[in-house]
Amino acid sequence: MPLTFKNHKLSNGLRVIAECNDAAHTAAVGFFVKTGARDEDAPLMGVSHFLEHMMFKGTDRRSADDVNREFDEIGADYNAYTSHEQTVYYAQVLPEYLPRAVDLLGDILRPALRTDDFEMEKNVILEEIGMYDDRPQWRLQDTLLELYFPQHPLGFRVLGTNDTVKQLTAEQMRDYFSHRYSADNIVVSAAGKIDFDALVKDIEKLTSEWQPSGAQRRYDAPPAVDCERSLTDKKLSRHYMALMCPGPNAQDDRRYAAKVLADVLGDAEGSRIYWALVDPGEADEADLSFIPYDQAGGYMAYASCDPDKAAQVEAKLLATIDAFARDGDVADDEIERAKNKLATQVTLQSERPGGRMRDLGTRWQYLQAYATLEDEIERLMAVSGDDVRQLLVEFPFSPRTIVRLGPNGIAD
Repeated sequence: MPLTFKNHKLSNGLRVIAECNDAAHTAAVGFFVKTGARDEDAPLMGVSHFLEHMMFKGTDRRSADDVNREFDEIGADYNAYTSHEQTVYYAQVLPEYLPRAVDLLGDILRPALRTDDFEMEKNVILEEIGMYDDRPQWRLQDTLLELYFPQHPLGFRVLGTNDTVKQLTAEQMRDYFSHRYSADNIVVSAAGKIDFDALVKDIEKLTSEWQPSGAQRRYDAPPAVDCERSLTDKKLSRHYMALMCPGPNAQDDRRYAAKVLADVLGDAEGSRIYWALVDPGEADEADLSFIPYDQAGGYMAYASCDPDKAAQVEAKLLATIDAFARDGDVADDEIERAKNKLATQVTLQSERPGGRMRDLGTRWQYLQAYATLEDEIERLMAVSGDDVRQLLVEFPFSPRTIVRLGPNGIAD
């Protein structure tokens, strides 16, 4: 039987969408909250991620142990994550357990937010910040985003900082929750073997007391400037560098060409950057990715190498990127290989209801629209060499922000 897309908006503004597939053997559902680091005020940096943790600390109906036990009882593959732009709570289950999974997810989205739990979990968050501070790649990325998005919330750290988390109060979290976790700021996305009418009925009953708040997101354009910074850490044994520069946003139709461009130039295997740096053994890792945000976007490149090779690796990485932008000599066979690779990746992800659920929910948050897997592949496969070359004219990998981290450093 063909896939069927269903869409319903509740009276309180909460949206329910689903791609129903009677031939599927599992069902997946996720509550997509349109809130993340970019929706925080600077003094509250990290509150979205902290709040995600608090969702699993119990509700008026369930203790924290009850939540974990009941998810385990139905054999759920469940989790949550926070990004700059959304916080998502999801579960994948056998179809007969979908109503229980929905009830669990909906219940934890109305957490008790007890002060004692808040103070205890604050220590867990601070430990997590410390753990990520010990990872050079995360320190590099955090610094890169802060410099690339100066005075803009896309430059905020998802985990927050030691200072912002220490100073955060339970009352501030409750206020943030009340405003951002409102019915009109949530999309419930489902995929797989779904009885849509029953799903809507269950969610409507579960969220009947949830109210809209009119929560909005800031869309002031982040500035793009040339900037460089070198960080030195004598404890490191490797050198790391990253750069970011402008690219299309998540709503821009040019995003398909940007995905192809990034694969040709910077895929971790078989790209221009790979053959220039990784294959000859000059760098341990080197790649370039397309990063689409809500009304903003960019490309991010990364490389790691022996400290003694830092200068030559950076020079070759930049030379490879600049030559690609300058010459635009993209061969047709490169385009075809990239499109086939990307089409395979998106198809593999969509073969499981969980992957399809995430695609549907994220796409709706950005575009308020549905597209089949076939639609997406058709748009991808329609990208031509001319599209990629025109994109290089419009987004020539400049201005750029560069950050380096290593035991010796390279002069800015």
